[in-house]
Amino acid sequence: MSFPRYPKYKASGVEWLGDVPEGWVLQRLKHSSRIPIKNGLGESADSDDPNQPRYVRITDIKSPRELHESTFKSLPMETAELARFHVGDILFACVGATFGKSYLHSIDAGPMCFAGYLARYSPKPSVDSRFISYWTESRTFWDQLQANVIQSTIQNFSAAKYRELVLVVPAAADQTAIAEFLDRETGKIDGLVGEQRRLMELLKEKRQAVISHAVTKGLNPHAPMKPSGIEWLGEVPEHWEVMSLRRCKKRIQTGGTPPTADQSYYEDGTVPWFGPGSFDENLTVSEPIKWLNESAVKEGVARVFAAGATMIVTIGATLGKVSSLVEDGSCNQQITVIEFDPRRVCARFATYQIKRLEPALRAIAPSATLPILGLGEVADIDMVIPPLVDQVAIVAHLDAELAKFDTLTAEAQRAIDLLQERRTALISAAVTGQIDVRQQNGRYLV
Repeated sequence: MSFPRYPKYKASGVEWLGDVPEGWVLQRLKHSSRIPIKNGLGESADSDDPNQPRYVRITDIKSPRELHESTFKSLPMETAELARFHVGDILFACVGATFGKSYLHSIDAGPMCFAGYLARYSPKPSVDSRFISYWTESRTFWDQLQANVIQSTIQNFSAAKYRELVLVVPAAADQTAIAEFLDRETGKIDGLVGEQRRLMELLKEKRQAVISHAVTKGLNPHAPMKPSGIEWLGEVPEHWEVMSLRRCKKRIQTGGTPPTADQSYYEDGTVPWFGPGSFDENLTVSEPIKWLNESAVKEGVARVFAAGATMIVTIGATLGKVSSLVEDGSCNQQITVIEFDPRRVCARFATYQIKRLEPALRAIAPSATLPILGLGEVADIDMVIPPLVDQVAIVAHLDAELAKFDTLTAEAQRAIDLLQERRTALISAAVTGQIDVRQQNGRYLV
């Protein structure tokens, strides 16, 4: 759908903003706020008492209109009163990778307060907070943030800087008309994005099922079967062996981190060094987190593992993620690496075999604040090992089948990216007056 322009425009006086509709007012954010924009409380978040006011932190913000329910924390009422916020208020993130993130409090969920790394904006009665919320999703908002962010060890954008941001504001009735239009149109786009994300989840589930079936049942649907002796595994092909990982491994060892005090280990690096952030849905690791100097290996402060070795994240939030090395490389101590005996096991087959267990590996780890999967637990993983010729055939089959899933997943992601670009462009055009989205009797005003 194409939209008309406003009847008349004027120069905004701001080079990056250009012309704006006649009658729209250029102002700083602080001039549309009924109270000063300021930060919240510096309290710790220990309680999760649902009968006390919710304590909103940066990590609680899921989207511009939604909070995560799983991160609920609360403060006593007397403390919360010092930083209460209300329906219509907007919270801005001030520090970290999510600076600029915002949340419009649009539904009364009882008393709530906010943390010190957030800044609260409370609109004047003449301002529709939904219009301001959409402006925080526009390119003009984010361009200003990027131009003015303080770059240090971590990025930060203070409440004082939020106060000085520039926006252009139409009459109150037009603000509401624009907000209602964007509610409708972004709702449609969000619905389409949701469909693509659900498709990606289904593809992910199907992908896992294809891997699991191939590496535990084989490619011949008529092969004679036998009990595996493992309750959750059921039957396996009669000529396959069931054994623990320790019986078919060549080496199993965790990685390590060279002393950071000696920067020579991290200069002029040629040895790829991986961490949990290098793992994704693919069978091989992505980008290394650093490149180590060969001296780290020679002096024994880093270990090198052979190409094809299976890698498992065994410490931390992403415990259980499985991947493999494309080339010889190293890793940190959060990762356990298994090199298999090539006389018995095809390395790529082994990675497929263990990757099928990703959903279950975390459950194997002893329950703790920081989950850890020890070498013993990894060595006890049950493997189903067919003859090498069958392993090679299964790997070829899975490589071909998963390439199809990868293509479909990439197409879904491209669709999401295009929809989100469209969403941002539509919002940006509407809140800066580049398109006239007001309606009268079902028709756009011209």
